[in-house]
Amino acid sequence: MAILRATQKAQVIEKLSQAAPAGETFIACVHAETGPSPWLNTLFERIPFVGLIVALTRRFYFLTLTNTSVVVNSASRWTNRPGEIVAVFPRHAMPVGRIKRATLWSSMYVQFPGEAKATRLNIHRYWRDELDQLIASFPATAFPADAVQAAAGL
Repeated sequence: MAILRATQKAQVIEKLSQAAPAGETFIACVHAETGPSPWLNTLFERIPFVGLIVALTRRFYFLTLTNTSVVVNSASRWTNRPGEIVAVFPRHAMPVGRIKRATLWSSMYVQFPGEAKATRLNIHRYWRDELDQLIASFPATAFPADAVQAAAGL
């Protein structure tokens, strides 16, 4: 099970390199999880079985920014190894909205193909540098101007 960010990124790049076109450059890789705010886990854990149910309904993803696109692939719940590619979006046309860059758990909503509504993705502060690189590639309409300034460190 990969714990270090560098090891996880290396595994994702290795997995994506098998399907990537020649000349594809991997810029940033971010780990994300679905579901309600992770802050609610402390509340859910106190209610018998609810914490387990919420944990089992979460899905895990890696979002990888390349020179041409953003690739979303699944991540194993138990080993955190990268899985199959879920979606590939053009770099400047990713269907993302409501980006909230917070102190510990940031979030964004991504519209996956074939889904009726956008999926909330939670990103831990551990991935902040990569998240900032990813946010910089999104269309300006995805988030308010003050979020852009926060991501740029202004």
